[in-house]
Amino acid sequence: MSRPRCERCLRPQDHCLCPLIPNLDSRTRVVLLQHTSEQSHALNTARFAALGLVNAQLRVGEVFEDLPELLATPGYRPVLLFPGDEAEVLGTYGAEDDQALLLIVPDGTWRKARKLLYLNPLLEALPRVTLGQVAPSRYRLRKAPEPGALSTIEAVVQALNVLEAPASFNELLRPFEALIEGQIAAMGRETFERNHGE
Repeated sequence: MSRPRCERCLRPQDHCLCPLIPNLDSRTRVVLLQHTSEQSHALNTARFAALGLVNAQLRVGEVFEDLPELLATPGYRPVLLFPGDEAEVLGTYGAEDDQALLLIVPDGTWRKARKLLYLNPLLEALPRVTLGQVAPSRYRLRKAPEPGALSTIEAVVQALNVLEAPASFNELLRPFEALIEGQIAAMGRETFERNHGE
């Protein structure tokens, strides 16, 4: 019999992380497009990002039929947070009249994220933005496919920290860090060190 789950964070109720999820406002609107295969992942970081930000939403799927309406959200300039040769390095907002971004963030493995772009040509056509200085990932349970690879929530936090400096969005990482600590505790510190240590 499966353990009862929290309906908000989807964690088992005895490991609910809702008390650690902040309620942060941002000038930037964040839209997380989650590949369906990520939805049931134990470390569903996109969900925590969406829950912790007032001006954010999480969409799950492969083909997003309502993208035209989504990208036309009044008052925002849509961009895709995804590396590429043409990607512009994010900088801090300038004057008050600098238009706020609608930051579209694909969530999934690199392969799945690229598939989302392929299946949604409107995404592929968006101007791309990327992070300049990337702080090392705290995601100690996954071997990064390349240096500078981040979990979705870390990428969102680092992007918002740059865009909206001096505001800090690091509080968003609290449930993520608790999740990782919980996973390490469950596997045992020795096993963790053996498999994931330097």
